[in-house]
Amino acid sequence: MSELLVEMPPLRECAEWQEFNAAAKAAQVRASDLRIINAAGLYIDISAQRHSFALMETGQALLQARRFDAMRSDMLQGRVVNVSEERAAWHTMLRAPCPVDEVVAERHRMNEFVRNADSERRWRNIVHIGIGGSDWGVRLTVAAFGYARTWRTVRFAANIDGHAIEGALSGLDPHDTLIVLASKSFTTAETLHNGERAMEWMRQAGVADPYANLAVITSRPDLAQKWGAKSSHIFKLWDWVGGRFSLWSSVSLTTALAVGADVIAGMQAGAAAMDDHFASAPYIDNAPVQLAMAGIVNRSVLGYGSLNIAPYDFRLGNLVPYLQQLEMESLGKSVDFNGEPIGVPTGPAVWGMPGTDAQHTFFQWLHQGTEGAPVDFIVCQEAGHHWPEHHCGLLANCLAQREALLKGKTYDEAYKECLESGIPEEKAQWLAKHRVHPGGRPSTLVVLPKLSPYTLGALIALYEHKVFVQGVIWGINPFDQWGVEYGKVLARGITEELSGRKQVDHEKHDASTAHWVRKFARGMCGG
Repeated sequence: MSELLVEMPPLRECAEWQEFNAAAKAAQVRASDLRIINAAGLYIDISAQRHSFALMETGQALLQARRFDAMRSDMLQGRVVNVSEERAAWHTMLRAPCPVDEVVAERHRMNEFVRNADSERRWRNIVHIGIGGSDWGVRLTVAAFGYARTWRTVRFAANIDGHAIEGALSGLDPHDTLIVLASKSFTTAETLHNGERAMEWMRQAGVADPYANLAVITSRPDLAQKWGAKSSHIFKLWDWVGGRFSLWSSVSLTTALAVGADVIAGMQAGAAAMDDHFASAPYIDNAPVQLAMAGIVNRSVLGYGSLNIAPYDFRLGNLVPYLQQLEMESLGKSVDFNGEPIGVPTGPAVWGMPGTDAQHTFFQWLHQGTEGAPVDFIVCQEAGHHWPEHHCGLLANCLAQREALLKGKTYDEAYKECLESGIPEEKAQWLAKHRVHPGGRPSTLVVLPKLSPYTLGALIALYEHKVFVQGVIWGINPFDQWGVEYGKVLARGITEELSGRKQVDHEKHDASTAHWVRKFARGMCGG
């Protein structure tokens, strides 16, 4: 893998990129062309993305030039693909039907833990403490499959803001509460601080052995044991599992306790099916590949700065921040594998909220704003409730918004519409200008037959592989996050200055930072 990367030129110098770029600029959205891919039971409709025979041909040539086949194989086989940290990124092994022995062992341990807890009706309350990849996936799955009710109360504490852990613990019975602490490195400041407060809360309530009410998921069981965790309650992660790809591991212990271990198994099965599709489908019918190439056209050729995620399903509200982290932490890079500037725009900002709330919040900007953004519409064909008129309205809104973004409305159409509604001609000429929609705005429609563990697992894996493909094309390592790490290092030093353990270093800080460190430190020390 490393040899392949060293030999790979920067994207901007790649002849295949220049040809793809030209083909993308010349391509159009042809509303008459229906392009739908069936992948692992999902339907991915890319009919509202730019398309042409030349774009398809140059896209395949670009993938080959960037050695996509070899890099995909390396990732799926567990070879080193995270070159800056010299690690594999083998999260696909966590959901493989026949995984390696150590993964089988941890699956068995987690399932036994859940079975024992359920049979004894223990821990009516779960407080999940983790942040980023140790938090968002669990929030997503618990909300998706426990949105109506679960017999256990589940709370989350991620932020280092003390209000987060205070709110998570408030009103719970410490004697019947399990603290699930997830930290791959077991050095994450937010997680450890919140974990300490949770243990103090239990001690103050008279819990004889607080650590009997603690489960830990980490790649550093040695540090967890020093912290006090019992070895029987520590579940292992591996260096080859990135935090934002760890949903498939024992990080989902809270999900299993809240909505059942069968949910985790179903999600793993759906993700494995998408892995098989990604590994074997030809480029033109490969959903992650086509989703990725459309995204590259939108970002690097057409210049769209963001991607909107619009899940038309209330249960998938937490999908937006989950994908936000997956895409922006993976692709928020500006140099390639060799440290050279990429030279084209990469990694769009990802944002959104569920429809139809989104329509009453920011869809005006999507339709008539000067920039706009591509939209990924996600919807379930079959509802999980018993009110068909609600689901009919939801589906109608989803399709209508997508059609309006694509078709737009010309001045003549708007003018005629005004006249037909009885508006006087002079006013209609003026008002029609305000009703013009530019149209031609790209979107993708992802249809799940229904929301199930299987389809959600396939959906998440679809986006994981999409991110990988875009990393290959751009020459980005999507498995590290040095920007995040830099901020953590600075925070440790400022923490020492704020707490009075260290003098404020005026030479190290800019004037504004130094001012606020002094001011906040005086306030904390009562000065």
